[in-house]
Amino acid sequence: MKTKDFALHVKDVSDEGTFIGYGSIFGNADSYGEIVEPGAFLKSLSRHAMEKSKPLMLWQHNPSEPIGVWDDLAEDGKGLRGTGRLVLETSRGREVYALLKAGAVRGLSIGYREVKAEPDGNLRRLKELDLMEISVVSFPANRRASIAAVKSERMDEFARRLRDGDPMPIKEFEDILREAGVPKSMAVQIASVGYAKAIRSESEGDQANDAVALLKALRG
Repeated sequence: MKTKDFALHVKDVSDEGTFIGYGSIFGNADSYGEIVEPGAFLKSLSRHAMEKSKPLMLWQHNPSEPIGVWDDLAEDGKGLRGTGRLVLETSRGREVYALLKAGAVRGLSIGYREVKAEPDGNLRRLKELDLMEISVVSFPANRRASIAAVKSERMDEFARRLRDGDPMPIKEFEDILREAGVPKSMAVQIASVGYAKAIRSESEGDQANDAVALLKALRG
């Protein structure tokens, strides 16, 4: 089994220990000079689905230390996206939860078997990988993977306040967009024009739904 590390940035961890993160980013050369191509995990994920199995969630690739489960794994336009859940009934799960909350742990790492790869100059393009596990690790090699959201309580609060007629200030909405990965100039434009108009609109309920849908799409 080979491993490949990816940096993560923890913004929040839910009380239940759930989070959404990327175990792999497509099109980004890591410190080993390898690039994971879109579609690399599709056959492996399909096989897991057929066999009703899941890649393991381990601590530091140690098979004797499972720390949680991956409730959902799928490829999207960015990479391999997963919804993970730490098992807080285990001592190691609680320890990793605390480390993530404190920002002391900064990496995810996939354990895989290489099925198909092609050279590309000084790089290697990984075309097909057999995904075996995704671990929480200390030292990442790829700095673009990230935990993007954890049971987005802030988004829920945003939607509730809009529908209750108590919308968030424009600056707070802008901050949510920035956290979702929207460039600063675009976030400012969306918040100061579209969002400002939405919260003044007589059809506030529909505008609220549109705003929530936008955030969900950005998160996804």
